[in-house]
Amino acid sequence: MLRKVSALAAFGLALLTAAPALSAGYPEEPKNVAWGFEGPFGRFDKAQLQRGYKVYREVCAACHAMSLVSFRNLGQKGGPFYDEKYPNPNDNPYVKALAKDIQVADVDSETGDAIQRPATSADRFPSPFPNEAAARASNGGAYPPDLSVIAKARAGGPRYIYSVLTGYENPPAGLTLGAGTYYNPYFPGDLTAYWKGDHHSVPKGGAIAMAPPLGTDKVTFDDGTKSTVHQQGMDVTAFLMWAAEPKMEERKEFGFGAMIYLLILTVLLWFSYRRIWRNVAH
Repeated sequence: MLRKVSALAAFGLALLTAAPALSAGYPEEPKNVAWGFEGPFGRFDKAQLQRGYKVYREVCAACHAMSLVSFRNLGQKGGPFYDEKYPNPNDNPYVKALAKDIQVADVDSETGDAIQRPATSADRFPSPFPNEAAARASNGGAYPPDLSVIAKARAGGPRYIYSVLTGYENPPAGLTLGAGTYYNPYFPGDLTAYWKGDHHSVPKGGAIAMAPPLGTDKVTFDDGTKSTVHQQGMDVTAFLMWAAEPKMEERKEFGFGAMIYLLILTVLLWFSYRRIWRNVAH
C-alpha cells in the first residue's frame, strides 16, 4: 500500500513539474475572422481571389511552391480568372498572358540541354528552387512548405494562415531569439530555450524563420483596393483556400441539390405510405 501511495505521489509530482514544459509551445488561438466562402452557401469572391493570386505571385512565390496547381486552374469555373466565354481554361487569353510572364524549366528537344521557356496554361506553378537542399540553403536551413493544400493541411485552416501572416510581434521582454527567426504568437513552437523569465510564464507561440511577408502597399491591387496588411492577408488566404479546394462551389451546389432531392423523395414516400396503408389497422 505504501508503495502505491509513493508511486502516485511521484506521478503527481512529475505532472506538476512537467506542467510548464507542457504549456510551452501552445500558440494563441487563431483570430476570429469571417470568410465569405464559409458555410453551406458560401462562395469565393472572384475579385478577392484575383488580388490573392497577385499577393502570392509577388510575395509568396519567391520562397513557396504550389506544385499541385496549374495555370489553367486559374481559368476553371470557380477560379479567379474564369470567363464563361472560354469553357476550356487553356483557351483563356488572360490565363495565357499570366503564364507567359513566368519562366519554367524545360529540356530542349533537339539538344537535350536544360532551358528556360515561358510557361503555358498547361504548366504547373514553378518552384522557386531546384530542390529541397537549395530551398533550405536560401532560408537559413528552414524548408518553405508547399502551399498547394496548406489551407486544408493546417489545424485552424484559413484562420490559422491569416493569423500567422498578420500576427508578427516584437518579442516580449525576456525572450531572445536566434538570428533569422521572428516571434509569432500564432505559430506553434517551444520558446522555453529562449526564455529567461519564469518557466511558468513562457510566452505562447513560436519562433518562425519566415520574415514578416506582408507590408502596407507592398502589393498594388489593380482594382484600387487599399493594400493594407489585413487586406493582403485576407486575400492571399482566400486564394490559398481556393487552391486547396477549387471545386468547393460545385460541391456545395451538388450537395444543396441532393438535399432538395432527398426532401422531395421523403414527402413522396410519406404520401405513398399513407395511401398504401390507409385501410390497414396498425
